[in-house]
Amino acid sequence: MKKLILALAMASASWFLAPAAQAQARQLPDFADLVEKAGPAVVNIRTTARINGDRAGAPPGFPFPLPEGMDENDPLFEFFRRFFPPRQPGQPNPQGPNNGQRGPGQEVPRGVGSGFVISQDGYILTNHHVVDGADDIYVTLTDKRELRGKVIGSDRRTDVALVKIEADRLPTLKVGDSTKLRVGEWVIAIGSPFGLDNTVTAGIVSAKSRDTGDYLPFIQTDVAVNPGNSGGPLLNMSGEVVGINSQIYSRTGGFMGISFAIPIDEAMRVADQLRESGRVIRGRIGVGIAEVTRDVAEPLGLPRAAGALVRSVERGGPAEKAGVEVGDIILRFDGRQIDRASDLPRLVGGTRPGTSVTLQVWRRGQQRDLSITVDELKPEVTARAGGPGQGGAQPPAQPAMNALGLAVVDVPADRLAQLRIKGGALVQGVEGAAARAGLRAGDIVLGVNNTEVTGASQFNELVKGLDRSRTVVLLVRRGDNAQFVPIRPE
Repeated sequence: MKKLILALAMASASWFLAPAAQAQARQLPDFADLVEKAGPAVVNIRTTARINGDRAGAPPGFPFPLPEGMDENDPLFEFFRRFFPPRQPGQPNPQGPNNGQRGPGQEVPRGVGSGFVISQDGYILTNHHVVDGADDIYVTLTDKRELRGKVIGSDRRTDVALVKIEADRLPTLKVGDSTKLRVGEWVIAIGSPFGLDNTVTAGIVSAKSRDTGDYLPFIQTDVAVNPGNSGGPLLNMSGEVVGINSQIYSRTGGFMGISFAIPIDEAMRVADQLRESGRVIRGRIGVGIAEVTRDVAEPLGLPRAAGALVRSVERGGPAEKAGVEVGDIILRFDGRQIDRASDLPRLVGGTRPGTSVTLQVWRRGQQRDLSITVDELKPEVTARAGGPGQGGAQPPAQPAMNALGLAVVDVPADRLAQLRIKGGALVQGVEGAAARAGLRAGDIVLGVNNTEVTGASQFNELVKGLDRSRTVVLLVRRGDNAQFVPIRPE
């Protein structure tokens, strides 16, 4: 009888608990189908650099030079230190003779990142910092094909880059709507952390509109993102890409529970401009701004601490012409409310230059409407077509590129006298083979193999007569120093 009662009790408990367990199981997300569908559109991006005379040396124990400007306070420095520790005294050098030094012109690994395909004909979105400064880009698909990538355009301000590979009928990701994301919603990331291809991690949206940049309200998540995840997609539960994984908060270089993604709507606006013109056109009004605090708002009679406080007005800029004064608080731009100072650069930046809009300001206890014409923000140097940007003033008409990937002009007479040289060709633009060899705008080509260069047209004629199957050596003057640079014509 006792056994019968015990059996009935256990059956009753199972009957009551089963629905609860089933309900819990129904609530837990299953990412398998989503990953199976989205995974093939995610790619691995490997970048390399060609070492020139200025970068031939690498720290002992490192397989490649540290990224330019990196110091021990950089989070990635810890990553390099951990995975490529300095060689101990007496330990064999795996890099061979010369203590691991790399020779000029040698291709060395630079970094690993992620990206995802947005069109079947090979357009890929990734981060600017993944491809910035790279001489060669290699894109690996999930079917193990490795193809060369070409940078169509790259924008540092939003950390978005558009890369093209020569392929068709590629799997793509569907673009979602990042404005519909809700805090607490499940999301997943697919990428190549530490070079581990197609790694999937999951988490939730922790916050929205995080201010970590002038032009981006980042999506904050607790999805595990590590070095190498950069440029990979952030996906919602419908398999739509809602962001590009871009940054992490870390004290060690590894994941600490906070990561940031670029909203996909912002990224696609940038990508469309990069695809069309290779750069992003933004508006500007010429003001320096700061946050409006409660301590400032209350004495000025503002109902709440909102808007952008004007700290400076550029002389002769759009704001000065419109009558904006230092001390004004900008409340609305083109009818859109400014809640935080960081809202203003985004709204102005997204306005086409030449557009006249109404600026609502708070001045001495009253609201005023000012008409302002938006000017164009001077474009930053962007990586395009595989070549580095150009610095300094440029001539109205860019000279044509020759077979080495150099656009040159004659060296001005005053420069010839200053440098005490007889002739040469001043580099105005660099791409292709010359870019991979490390040449840059401002260099002066003094010789081709054993022939002296007297001017731009003569140099271009020399290049036309080169055997493209053989490496050519250029004598290049940079600053006070000259060096020989080997280049293989394309």
